[in-house]
Amino acid sequence: MSSPIITSVIDEMNHLPDELQQQVLRFVMTLRQQHLQTSSNAWDVLESLTGTVEAPADWSAEHDRYLYAPAKY
Repeated sequence: MSSPIITSVIDEMNHLPDELQQQVLRFVMTLRQQHLQTSSNAWDVLESLTGTVEAPADWSAEHDRYLYAPAKY
């Protein structure tokens, strides 16, 4: 069952040329992604950051050395 808002949006979309429909689709997808990102819990945020931090390849095995060893200048 569609809501009146969805029905109105679809009706308006039917009157747009294809390229504008594509823009609207991208906009809606962006809004949805932003909503999912802001409504996620801490574990989801951490999971989304997995692999985004630049660190040495052996970071997980040698993290104590990188965190607590004196810096070499």
